[in-house]
Amino acid sequence: MINVMQRRSFASAVSAAAAAPFLLGAAPSDTDRTQSAAADGRLKRDMVAALENELQDRNTARAVAAWIFDIGFDWTPAAAPISEFDFLIAYAFGNRPPANGGDPAKVLAEPGPMNELLADVVARIRTKRTMTVYAQWEIAHFLKTKYNMSQVIAIDPVIAEDGTITYLSTDGVAAQVAEQRKSNPGGLGTAGVVGWRDHIKRCVLTTEGRGMTALAPEGFTMPDTYDPESGQPWTRRRDLYLVHDMNAQWGMMRTELISRMYPNG
Repeated sequence: MINVMQRRSFASAVSAAAAAPFLLGAAPSDTDRTQSAAADGRLKRDMVAALENELQDRNTARAVAAWIFDIGFDWTPAAAPISEFDFLIAYAFGNRPPANGGDPAKVLAEPGPMNELLADVVARIRTKRTMTVYAQWEIAHFLKTKYNMSQVIAIDPVIAEDGTITYLSTDGVAAQVAEQRKSNPGGLGTAGVVGWRDHIKRCVLTTEGRGMTALAPEGFTMPDTYDPESGQPWTRRRDLYLVHDMNAQWGMMRTELISRMYPNG
């Protein structure tokens, strides 16, 4: 078990890591980078020590600590200037229940205020550089009605013949975009990814998993004000959403690790 001193050391490292800034909105100084790297280093060492004490197995502790750090403590995606992007992908976050009621399985949800905030980010990017936007329908709604934006391709939910609506997952959206990009003469290209503050890392990873180069846009801060009336319970509050997202990341990592360690099954 972890002793008291280990817990205090671990807690101190966690606090330091949590205080590190989210760096998409502004470039970090050399001092910021140095302090953040030092805090991360202390945290990783304490995690390995705590797990080794618990598991009595240093090699496993080192491997598992690295995975826990990646999923639990690193929420910042790789980023690049918007000049490097061929197109944008905007991933939705939450929604609102149908305004006039009805069967939610067959009545389209309302886009909701969080997706309007994401549309605002896309609009800010487009004032700097015009490029095609593949936007999940909730965001596309605002891009068209609020901004009258051109070159917007909506990624819609799947509606069956009986009217049943299947909303796309993050991977479902990425798959749709990859399919549409296949005919592009230059290949799939490089995607600039717009997503919720706590979702964007997974959006970038998922986009990459579908064969596209993917990066967050430097200099643009992603929204993070949660909607307590969201129609998706896991997007109503931050602590609950982080558990949801980590669970999804663990599933992705599990698949990757099995494939890497046992490529032949």
